[in-house]
Amino acid sequence: MIIVLLTYKVSTEELDTSIDAHRDWLMASIEAGRLLAAGRKVPRTGGMLLARGDLDQVKTWAATDPFAVNGLADYDFTEVAVTLTADGLDGLK
Repeated sequence: MIIVLLTYKVSTEELDTSIDAHRDWLMASIEAGRLLAAGRKVPRTGGMLLARGDLDQVKTWAATDPFAVNGLADYDFTEVAVTLTADGLDGLK
């Protein structure tokens, strides 16, 4: 599993011009089985993605995010080998 942390490089007003395309990309990624979870940082300075695949695959996929395509966010990738999960989260292993 790869944890992807986004850090916004622009104001939220500028970011919001691409939010619908970003959400469409997220939903398509869930349907394709690549994305497990996503959410905003609090306060709203970036976001978090939990993705399936190896590091190179996830980096290539993340580069297609409208936020990346439009230069709105920086991306930090951390690969994790999940060994323990709470009940109901076995799919993260």
